[in-house]
Amino acid sequence: MLIDYFLLALRNLRKRGIRSWLTMLGIFIGIAAVVSLISLGQGLQTAIAGQFGANLATDILTVSSAETGFGPPGATAVRKLNENDHDLIESIKGVKSVIPRLIRISTTEFNGKTSFTYIGSMPEEQEDIDVIYRSLSIEASQGKLLSASDRGKVILGDDFLSQDLFGKKPKVGDKIKISGEEFEIAGFMERTSTFTINSVVLMPEEDMKKVLKIGDEIDLIVVIVEDEDRITQVAEEIERKMRKDRNQDEGEEDFAVQTPAQSLESVNTILSVVNIVVAGIAGISLLVGGVGIANTMFTSVLERRKEIGVMKSIGAQNKDILSIFIIESALLGLVGGLVGAAIGLTLAITAASAANSALGNQIFTVSPSYPLLLGSIAFSLIIGVVSGLVPAYQASRLNPVEALRQ
Repeated sequence: MLIDYFLLALRNLRKRGIRSWLTMLGIFIGIAAVVSLISLGQGLQTAIAGQFGANLATDILTVSSAETGFGPPGATAVRKLNENDHDLIESIKGVKSVIPRLIRISTTEFNGKTSFTYIGSMPEEQEDIDVIYRSLSIEASQGKLLSASDRGKVILGDDFLSQDLFGKKPKVGDKIKISGEEFEIAGFMERTSTFTINSVVLMPEEDMKKVLKIGDEIDLIVVIVEDEDRITQVAEEIERKMRKDRNQDEGEEDFAVQTPAQSLESVNTILSVVNIVVAGIAGISLLVGGVGIANTMFTSVLERRKEIGVMKSIGAQNKDILSIFIIESALLGLVGGLVGAAIGLTLAITAASAANSALGNQIFTVSPSYPLLLGSIAFSLIIGVVSGLVPAYQASRLNPVEALRQ
């Protein structure tokens, strides 16, 4: 009997043709949006976590000032880090070494064209320079990296090679102007998954202070701990001593101490929130799709009153009519979910491929998530059933005599 109901419902939907497809349009859009955007978000989250985790130095933490706006770390801080903070951190037990860093935005000029670029400082000691290269996974693709003896030289991120920033691509040995001062290009860095590294200019700290007229300021402090297993305890001790030095209560700090685990957690939290927002927006489309199904089913009841009357007059019971109409609305939801999931997965794979081609790096990896696909289809089926309940109940309660008069 159930198979007969299913075949009858399927025949009725096919008979309505284009109206059935238009009814499912809202479901298509909602499910496609959920599947494509969440698949991309999960792919990006996996890629970033993998890259971030692989490149994360587990014995390094960072100290920065609380920010008041957008910009490089420390650039928009109300109270900047200084030499006193540097010395205080250096005196803490468990700290192996402390590396102050400057990160600013400045003008870069080449081939008569000017652009605004991130400028990062490199410390004076070779051992500290090696730590920065290790922590950021920096390697040279052309030329060489900066060493402690270099002055008047810079190294550039891969964007200066892969993108047409100045109408002409610079090469090793060319001169580039930073804030009006000329520097020789010593080399270019390998492309990484970190966008800021790909677009940064790195130069010796003394040169950077001179050309950008920077005084006794520190934008970021890199702290290397002696024992990576105690990095959390060292971070807590830094926080405690800096609060005491600045006479601040817990929760009111104007600085931040971040461990590798916290950095990775922050990235994952941001991406998870984005996925939740995307699912919420797509849910509105599903709601619209549900209203469309309900509207179609109400119309179907009105159009088929005589047919319902005939079925009841030859013995069909209320539950039979109810089942037929619920199966019809469920089929609308199910087919909408299946087609929407297929469209969404196709869009996600296409978008990921296009993004990887544009970035020149395999950042996005989208693979079918069966729980997501099955969950989306099941949710679409539930939307269809719920949307058809009231029209189906209305159809089942029709009086056969009154229905035949229509």
